[in-house]
Amino acid sequence: MAKKLWGTRFSKITSALTDKFTSSIAFDQRLAKYDILGSMAHAKMLGKQRIIPAKDAQAIVKGLNSILKDVVSGKFKFDAGAEDIHSNIQELLVKKIGEPAFRLHTARSRNDQVALDIRMYLKSEIDELTENLTQLQRSILKFAKTNDKVIIPGYTHLQIAQAVLLSHHLLSYIEGLERDKTRLLDSKKRIDAMPLGACAFSGTGLPIDREQVRKELKFASLTANSIDSVSDRDFILEVLSVLTILSVHLSRIAEDLILWSTSEFNFIDIDFSFCTGSSIMPHKKNPDILELIRGSVGRIHGDLSSVMILMKGLPSSYNRDLQLDKPPLFDAVDTMKDILEIFTALFGNIVIEKEAIAAKVKDESLFSVDIVEYLIKKGVAYRKAHDIVGKMVIDCLDKGKKISGLTNEQLKKYSDKLGPDIRNILNAKASVELKSSYGSTNPKLVAKQINKWSKQL
Repeated sequence: MAKKLWGTRFSKITSALTDKFTSSIAFDQRLAKYDILGSMAHAKMLGKQRIIPAKDAQAIVKGLNSILKDVVSGKFKFDAGAEDIHSNIQELLVKKIGEPAFRLHTARSRNDQVALDIRMYLKSEIDELTENLTQLQRSILKFAKTNDKVIIPGYTHLQIAQAVLLSHHLLSYIEGLERDKTRLLDSKKRIDAMPLGACAFSGTGLPIDREQVRKELKFASLTANSIDSVSDRDFILEVLSVLTILSVHLSRIAEDLILWSTSEFNFIDIDFSFCTGSSIMPHKKNPDILELIRGSVGRIHGDLSSVMILMKGLPSSYNRDLQLDKPPLFDAVDTMKDILEIFTALFGNIVIEKEAIAAKVKDESLFSVDIVEYLIKKGVAYRKAHDIVGKMVIDCLDKGKKISGLTNEQLKKYSDKLGPDIRNILNAKASVELKSSYGSTNPKLVAKQINKWSKQL
């Protein structure tokens, strides 16, 4: 059992139950790298400010650097009996360099130490998450480029609506993911403030140089209030909220692909390597990966909720409850990284069922709006044009007949503005090409968007 940093004050050792219940080493060990880097910067500052002897500061930095190498290489053996990662590293440093190690904790507390560690951890993880997001965007973009001529029936309310380019639909995913990425990067701005020097919560009377530590650890700024520095975790809540929004986007993408892979839609075929079978039905090919992605959203939402509820009743300054902010944070980050990695690979293993899709876009109900706009261009008021096409739908499409099969005389019965050229727009290719507004599914506009994203990503 590692010696507790506060043990001298107690006249009686804590019970094994207390030690087990309060220990955080099982989950905060992943902060070891950041804890050591923060301690090295702190020790250098203490030495430069002559708060501790320069030779002791040098010994501390050398010893910590040795421990860091073991952490990075995976050789570091965590002490399961340690109270937390801070104690674990402190005890190991004492074994390595002896007496000078006792000076390391000068002018700091575990309160500002852990706040520093989490901020450093999140800065690193956000960089990795944004790169993972970019990789997913690239995978989707490649899929869109490969199938840039494919037109699919689009849906609203899960009812067939209008024809759109598949690539246009896929680019909508990239747009949403880009906003998620910018939200992550924006949250990093508020994480990027260095809290060390706040100590327990009121600062210190020793002549520390927080600015030196800030520069050493490459933070953009210093936290300005010592109480706020150790007690608030809004930056964790912000990251979790961004991951929650991102998870919703990913769940909706997964749901689209699940629907598209059904025999009812039959738009896509997902590679066997990303599906599973049934223990009882030999014919089944289930998109379990996508279903688990969809299901994992609840887990990430729960992580946000957990920390939100943890924080809502806390008085100002540090409280031990804050120890419990890390498991849900780590879980959400890990879960999201796994989802992004497998989603990126999955998009590279989808085959488009072009023949099945081509058959579905022959449904002329997809072109009802095009007929309405045809009439508007002929001078018919929108409301009247809508009514005209509504009657055509009742008489033709609802009865399994094609509007394109109407004779010129039959067309005139609905409106004298309807000419034989109406038949030219009753196909998917013409339908998407008729769209002209910026951001629409027009092939030329979509091609420009693909080109834009190709450069941006």
